[in-house]
Amino acid sequence: MKKTFSLFLLSFFLIGLTSSPGLSQTAKEILERIIEAQGGRDVLGNIKDSTLTGSMEIVNMGISGSITIYQKEPNKMRLDIEVMGATVIQAFDGNTAWGVSTRTGSVQEMPEKTAKYFRRQALGNDALLHPEKYGIAYVYKGKKKIEDKDYLELEQTYSDGHTVTIYIDPKTYLTFKTKSISLNQMGVEVESETFVSDYRKVDGLMIAHSMVAHQEGEEYMRMTIEEVSFNSNLEDSLFSMNE
Repeated sequence: MKKTFSLFLLSFFLIGLTSSPGLSQTAKEILERIIEAQGGRDVLGNIKDSTLTGSMEIVNMGISGSITIYQKEPNKMRLDIEVMGATVIQAFDGNTAWGVSTRTGSVQEMPEKTAKYFRRQALGNDALLHPEKYGIAYVYKGKKKIEDKDYLELEQTYSDGHTVTIYIDPKTYLTFKTKSISLNQMGVEVESETFVSDYRKVDGLMIAHSMVAHQEGEEYMRMTIEEVSFNSNLEDSLFSMNE
């Protein structure tokens, strides 16, 4: 079960929604509008760490629980998930992706296939503001009609070739939906879609507080964010595999 949870961070942090020097002026202008809609370069640049807490439901398994998401710039992340009396922990310390086994309680490095996804998810606001540092690019693909409404379609490409399609509301320049390949509960790559909504401003930054995720066209997870805090001076040890 723990393999499925790293998917949704993309929707909340716009991880890697970035450009490269060769992109068209139109794409660069869209990126700047997205940054402005998020809160602006100054606000994003001043966030050193973030903590999000909330509730979640695994729809296709009929179970629910709580979740806490920690992120520290530029590329550390940890998920603490409480579900059915068990704690699932996954983290990336900037070098190693690891987790705590729910069966044995032992700390283990993630398999490389899973670790690749988690490393991308761990990228924070610095990847949005300075994409060239991370080898991330995107191109503007034009408008895409979804539910009788036009959205701006951006195709994002990471340095390892992984792509994510992001649909932006042209009125607010906030994300409506993302589409990519992720891992299902069995560790198999599947097509995933994530819909985000209920944006609220927290300390000058727009944060989506509701998420619904689909895999292979079927709804499988919902999440509601209940509390957000920034710059809590999170220690590196929180993300370390040795702790």
